[in-house]
Amino acid sequence: MSRFRRAARLSQVPPIGVDAMGARADAAADPDILRLENLDTDLRPPAAAIEATVAAVADDDANSYLPFLGQAALRQAVAAHLARLSGVEYDPEVQCIVTAGGLNGIMVALNALVDPGDEVVVTDPTYIGMLNRIRIAGGLPVQVPFLWEGGEWHLDLDRLESSVGSRTRALFLMNPSMPSGATLDAEAWRVIAGLCVKHDLWLLYNAAMERILYDGRTYLHPAALDGMAERTITIGSVSKEYRMIGWRVGWVAGPSEILREIGLVSISDVVVPVGIAQGAAAAALGRPDADVREAVAIWEARRDLILAELDGLPLRRPGGSWSMLLDASELGMSGQEASSRLFERGRVAATPMDNWGLQHGAQHVRLVFSNEPVERLRGIGERFRVSLL
Repeated sequence: MSRFRRAARLSQVPPIGVDAMGARADAAADPDILRLENLDTDLRPPAAAIEATVAAVADDDANSYLPFLGQAALRQAVAAHLARLSGVEYDPEVQCIVTAGGLNGIMVALNALVDPGDEVVVTDPTYIGMLNRIRIAGGLPVQVPFLWEGGEWHLDLDRLESSVGSRTRALFLMNPSMPSGATLDAEAWRVIAGLCVKHDLWLLYNAAMERILYDGRTYLHPAALDGMAERTITIGSVSKEYRMIGWRVGWVAGPSEILREIGLVSISDVVVPVGIAQGAAAAALGRPDADVREAVAIWEARRDLILAELDGLPLRRPGGSWSMLLDASELGMSGQEASSRLFERGRVAATPMDNWGLQHGAQHVRLVFSNEPVERLRGIGERFRVSLL
């Protein structure tokens, strides 16, 4: 008799799919394959971050378990960063901790907030890593759909209001959302804030891509809204905006009472973020905002090229982020079939969205446009038409 017994908490935790497609593309060892399957980027981190990393390798203070909740300079840099974006002052000593990347921040925050059976409201679709972390923490994700109307995504605000019940613990939102690139406008944020205040809910705000916005969209931090500073938990990182994926540095910031609990969980998990990476993250956060704007302009140009080349196909225009969705059902196939055909016929690696949404899941393929320059993306329309039409 096998000793293997799967833990019950994993029964509703499906694979994410990205790793499988990435492994398939790696195994092919074909440099002509367009790598659109994973959230990577070829844009380099700020030079100041690289210089700080090199210096930290020889710094004995960076080769330590201490301080457990993050180096003081980085916590101060995060607090200053959030104050600039939200207008809310954060005490770096008691309202901010450093984590081993944003996703680690999400995991420790959920474990500090959620009891078994608590409901956490998220969007549909949403990043499966967010869904799975809710489940592993013992919570139940309740997905509210985005609607595709008038050539862009809109959150179904009526469904959002009806999704909140007696078991709801938090709204867990990312803006811009991933994988769709949907963005929340001022009206959506007004409704979200009203629900949080009315029902005394936490807002878990995944800020990983918050300034990666296109078409001149206006930035808004939810903690700036009336009644929200005391109930918003912001989870950020340097991975996306500052192109520092490999550094694995993130943060969680919010009211001091809940940050004590989140900090306890964090110490019980990874103990301490990577020491040699923290000074680099502080250096990145100290860079002018123009650094992020320049990167966003490059990603927007890549998005625009794909939209132009795939004109006429059921592509869903993103308002931000690094990815967009193709609705394969309008071509008479599933996302899995479309993904396979793109890989085999068009040499395009793109991940099907099985399990990423209830209403917007298996019919979609995600296209990540952050890792391929426009020179390589040119001609992508022909690859898609050969593969799918």
